[in-house]
Amino acid sequence: MKYLLQVDFTMDGPFGEEMSEAFVDLAKSINEESGVIWKIWTENAAAKEAGGIYLFETKTDAEQYLIMHSERLTSFDVTDIRGKIFEVNEALSTINHALIK
Repeated sequence: MKYLLQVDFTMDGPFGEEMSEAFVDLAKSINEESGVIWKIWTENAAAKEAGGIYLFETKTDAEQYLIMHSERLTSFDVTDIRGKIFEVNEALSTINHALIK
């Protein structure tokens, strides 16, 4: 079974292309984290929110990543961090074209 981690938080920016340039090294490092299958980066500049949707191999990997990521965000003075972990129903998700490794 795979696990989805949903994280969002309040952030003043950067967004868009500036965000892509500023966080390229961070994006590459996420691929090295235990159990990460993929991440979708999310942003809403108008609401000053950002975050991500991650797919993990195990619940433990998702939980450990959430702890580490929350600590990292806090060190950047990011507040209002929200994280939720869900079990993925692979049978139904596959019907809807989800790419589950």
